[in-house]
Amino acid sequence: MEQPTLAAQTQQTLQEFVSALPEEQQAIVGAAFQELLSSSVAAAARTSGDPAPDFVLASVRGGSLSLREALADGPVVLSFYRGSWCPFCNLELNALQQCLPDIRTCGARLIAVSPEKPDASLTHAEKLDLEFDVLSDPGNRVANEYGLVMSVHESLRPLYLEWGIDLPGANGDDRYELPVPATYVIDRDGIIRAAHVDKDYTKRMEPDDILAALRTLS
Repeated sequence: MEQPTLAAQTQQTLQEFVSALPEEQQAIVGAAFQELLSSSVAAAARTSGDPAPDFVLASVRGGSLSLREALADGPVVLSFYRGSWCPFCNLELNALQQCLPDIRTCGARLIAVSPEKPDASLTHAEKLDLEFDVLSDPGNRVANEYGLVMSVHESLRPLYLEWGIDLPGANGDDRYELPVPATYVIDRDGIIRAAHVDKDYTKRMEPDDILAALRTLS
């Protein structure tokens, strides 16, 4: 049986999530979502042809990793995700894990970055059996350099707590900021060759598109 696309999986999850909410919460989520889509968030995000800003971040498994260090071995697939609490991020991370052998066959390294503290990210990586690099970006410092940072709408913050999502606790600050989910394919010279940035946080880059971009580099 053919595996459903990542887009199909995220849309099904979105429908199930929204339909389970009380009508009042559906209205709040819908209004905040439409406001996000009409905003200028990520308008200045890094895109194809731009140099990828270097960084050094802590790995959830200990030590640290720099983009420059990773690029010395080959191209890098860099994915910014919101956190372990996000069901759409979990679908994406699972899809990336399934795609990992093909990414490595292309000579590339996969790096995922979120603002969560290392201990939370480590638990998440172990739970999902992730075999690629997962890095912690405190305060969304690196996400900001890539032009990806957004603020969680004030109307959503009490809902997050009601749903058991403690962003200040998970991220270690009370700014309620998240990265716009983004995936970059970066060549060995540090130039972004493919980019997927979408304010609609349910939309992610398909693994097949990542592989297609990597194959143009070989």
